[in-house]
Amino acid sequence: MKTDQKIYAAVAVLLLAVGGLYLTKQKSKEQASSHSATAASADLPSISVPKDDVEKITKLEITTPNKDDKTKSTTVILEKKGDAWEVMQPVAAKANTANVRSLLDNLKDLKLKEVIDRGTGSYDNYELSDAKAVHVQAWKGADKTTDLYFGKSGSRGQMARVGGKDGVFIAEKYSSYLYTREVKNWRETGILKFEDQNAIQVEVTNKNGLFSFSKNGEKWAGSKTSRDKDGKLEKKADKEWKGFEEAKVKDLLRAFKGLSAEDFAEQKADTGLDKAEDNGGVIHIKLKDNAGEITVKVGKTAKGTSRYAIKDGGDGTVYTVSSWSADWATAAQSKFEKGADDKKGGAPPGGMPPGMQLPPGMQGMPGMPGGDEDPGGE
Repeated sequence: MKTDQKIYAAVAVLLLAVGGLYLTKQKSKEQASSHSATAASADLPSISVPKDDVEKITKLEITTPNKDDKTKSTTVILEKKGDAWEVMQPVAAKANTANVRSLLDNLKDLKLKEVIDRGTGSYDNYELSDAKAVHVQAWKGADKTTDLYFGKSGSRGQMARVGGKDGVFIAEKYSSYLYTREVKNWRETGILKFEDQNAIQVEVTNKNGLFSFSKNGEKWAGSKTSRDKDGKLEKKADKEWKGFEEAKVKDLLRAFKGLSAEDFAEQKADTGLDKAEDNGGVIHIKLKDNAGEITVKVGKTAKGTSRYAIKDGGDGTVYTVSSWSADWATAAQSKFEKGADDKKGGAPPGGMPPGMQLPPGMQGMPGMPGGDEDPGGE
């Protein structure tokens, strides 16, 4: 073999050897990286609550910083009493079952995917300090199942930390609006629930008089009783109500069959419900087949055009309801007549159509009727 051929062969062998060595090193690096990633993933704390344990949770505590003043916070405590959830703090009230359910379902999906910092020095920067974070705790009887803090959310993801462990992590599947609802959205807002076609009698009593409606077959008939100069109801009702329009009664029933609160009265509020007939009005609805009777008292104006309201025979909760519903209690005779400007029973401005309900979990969502403000991000 000639000398130059020997040189070429040697170079070829050398290149093969170098290539093999390079490939071997690359494979080793990939394996090391894979092992490192696996180890890091395995090292992440598990924060999801198993499905079976979620159903056994009996207490939830959520502390949320004030959006405008981070030095203040609100703690909501929810407890399960039998099969029902109740708000224990900051008020004692029935809880909104759908909203509690949505939070519980989210606890099953939570997980950590990445470590940002193994120490505690950056807690304040990521809004994970005790004062700045959303603190979520859950108990199964006496055993705590969840102790999590959620802070900033931005392009890197949702920052989180685990109670009792050092470190800043990125969490997946956390939905802020499920945890940071206003107090009113943790409370049960439903006031009435009935089928409007089951109503057979309706009475509206207010300072304008008494308006009485009865259903015969599928037709509604109406009569009105005026008030005298002293404000007392006259003894004789006017049954020849020529301008009466039965569609107005159907509109009223649509507005009340799924009546929900916009908010709740503050303590010591001047509701005017002690003299509802003078300050607002009283609506009485009788259902067929001895299914019961419903009475709702509407009082003074609360905020804007909404009014205070209370259901007779309820737990004493004083609500605020939209003018869309309240206006039927304060109505004058003309509201039940042909040509009345009542928007034909359609949806209230900015609200849901009468009787329609938001799907479970969407109540209190940002942008939805009665929802919280957008929690925003980083």
